[in-house]
Amino acid sequence: MIKRYFITLFLVVAAISVIYTHQRVNVNSPWTRDGQVSAEIISIAPRVTGPVTKIHVSDNSHVKAGDLLFEIDPSLYVTTRNKMQASLNQAKALLDKAKNEATRAFNLEQRTSGALAELTLNNLRNAVDTAQANVDLAQASLDEATLNVEFTKVYAPTDGFVTNLNLRRGSQVVANSPVFALIDEHSFWIEGYFKETDLVNVAPNDIALVTLLSQQGIVLEGEVESIGYGIAKQDGSTGNNLLPNVNPTFQWIRLAQRIPIKVKLNSKPADIQLRVGMSASIKIIKQPT
Repeated sequence: MIKRYFITLFLVVAAISVIYTHQRVNVNSPWTRDGQVSAEIISIAPRVTGPVTKIHVSDNSHVKAGDLLFEIDPSLYVTTRNKMQASLNQAKALLDKAKNEATRAFNLEQRTSGALAELTLNNLRNAVDTAQANVDLAQASLDEATLNVEFTKVYAPTDGFVTNLNLRRGSQVVANSPVFALIDEHSFWIEGYFKETDLVNVAPNDIALVTLLSQQGIVLEGEVESIGYGIAKQDGSTGNNLLPNVNPTFQWIRLAQRIPIKVKLNSKPADIQLRVGMSASIKIIKQPT
């Protein structure tokens, strides 16, 4: 009988010890399985409209900054540039003519005072200023046309991975409308969502240990880069008939909200390729306070 009580007491003490130890570990080293890999995603969009003539990359391929991605038919923009060049040449010729007429008139006025009316001299000055303004306008139009010709070639803005490329030769692309995504390979981080009760004394630069679901035998070391300052409100959003959506809750239960924490990896093995959306577990080692 005594032995039975002793065993029961031992099991109770052991259970309390395990629960206490587990609680202390969670308090000092909060952990979550609700993490995923994130990265900066750049929307690749052309600056001009036209049909695609050449595609130099394939879906899921790796590119370097400055690599040529695809080309747009430049013929229309080359023609426009040539027209702007002709307009500039014409404007310069008119400017030379206005300057010559003004110079001749001013020389005549210097030799024979009163030979020309003051209004005529003012009109000649204005003609030169107008011609100069037309030259500047034509030069600006030529610069714009030259840029449009250059924009028919779309280059990679950074090192990264081409994603969701459905572009085909002959496809019509529209200026400033994205056609595929480029994932910046230097921008990967881990996003973890921790219960608000676990964030006590968590601070930037705390050590973070990351385990990917696809590489559970490898622990990646990083540090807390930042902690989110807000999440979306669930209750109060507009539902049917413009009425607010309010989730039912029990008065005796208060669910802890989850706050995003951004983890920057210090390094990773060369044989591990991070991919946006991969699942990860994150454990934070709090610094002593």
